Amino acid sequence: MVIKHLSALLFRCSNYHALIFCSSQRRHFSVWSSPKDPALESALSRNRRWIVNNQIKNIILRYPNQTPPVKFIQKKFKTLDLQGKALNWLKKYPCCFEVFTEGDENYCRLTKRMISLVEDEGSVQSSREPLLVEKLAKVLLLSCNHRLHVVKLNELRRNFGFPDDYLLRIVPKYPEMFRIINNSGRRNSMEIEIISYDPELTVSVIEAKAREMNAEPRFTCCLPVSWEKSWQRFGEFNEKLPYISPYTCAVLDQVIMEKRAVALVHELLSLMLWKRASIVKLGHFRREFALPEKLNRMLLRHPGIFYVSNKYQIYTVVLREGYLGSELVEKDPLVLVKENFGELMQEGVHEYNRRRCQVNLEKKRRKGLLKVRTDTEMSEDDKPAGQAPELYKSEERKRFYKVLFDDNVTWE
Repeated sequence: MVIKHLSALLFRCSNYHALIFCSSQRRHFSVWSSPKDPALESALSRNRRWIVNNQIKNIILRYPNQTPPVKFIQKKFKTLDLQGKALNWLKKYPCCFEVFTEGDENYCRLTKRMISLVEDEGSVQSSREPLLVEKLAKVLLLSCNHRLHVVKLNELRRNFGFPDDYLLRIVPKYPEMFRIINNSGRRNSMEIEIISYDPELTVSVIEAKAREMNAEPRFTCCLPVSWEKSWQRFGEFNEKLPYISPYTCAVLDQVIMEKRAVALVHELLSLMLWKRASIVKLGHFRREFALPEKLNRMLLRHPGIFYVSNKYQIYTVVLREGYLGSELVEKDPLVLVKENFGELMQEGVHEYNRRRCQVNLEKKRRKGLLKVRTDTEMSEDDKPAGQAPELYKSEERKRFYKVLFDDNVTWE
């Protein structure tokens, strides 16, 4: 009896500590995020599915004949942080992916419209190669020794708009600027270094704008006027010390180094297509860029410049001045191509939902759950006033919308 009461007490205590831990975790997460900005949160969530489908697109393109089995895509779902059946996912986007059966095996490939967009993307990247070279040079110049590990740089290559094969397509064309260093012979130790460059490349975005306006370089605050305390802190930070170029990596005191670190993150985000990046991935470059150890804290100290979100439990920093509401102020041509991909994907979702709705309604009709009207039946307008149509009665309406919108309902 004593043992029974003791076990019950321990169970209650363990539950109590679990609740305390969960609440402390929630408080911890809230500490490292900025106050919610609905517009920027919308910008972060808008292309969540696009990111996943872009990765699936790349998986298909890298497969030998670009026609992988669906079970091969299924194996990649864990790395894509997806659950469920790959076949169901691919069928949701019929404008992007074509699923077909040969023998007992399901296969998938890109649709003609998707292939056309892939070709457009390659064309844009080829036409903007000089700008990509300049961007790669600036990223390398931001590092203290003007070199970066290829493995680390690959983590952010798509943020900058570099093609997957930039080491083969771009770097060898400019041997006077770049060189590959690999002293150990291992792939994970390969580095890329810039050996010569135009001094104009070390002019930051803020300095370039200041030149155009014939003014001193300064950060811009993008907060509502009502945020008085944040405006005051921003003013002190902006005016107390002069702007420090992010391309400077001398040994400085802590206050000056923070101003330089803010300028460096600002410059990095300005070079990115969507003016945002994962804080964890930025933290991987802490030594190379001389960033503070607690990068998230530094970013949160400057809410007028950066917005920190924990959307999808991924800490992301957004450059506020890069957005007007939820839209980018300036869109790279590569972004426009990728937005066309997003529109095609959305068109596919609508097509999928329409077909699924028709199939499910037909199933309901066959089972007698939905009444099929005939021309000889009395029209709704001819019914006595006050008599509700069958479809719009409470219980029938619930069943109708469950069929229409329930994601768990499958179609054949």
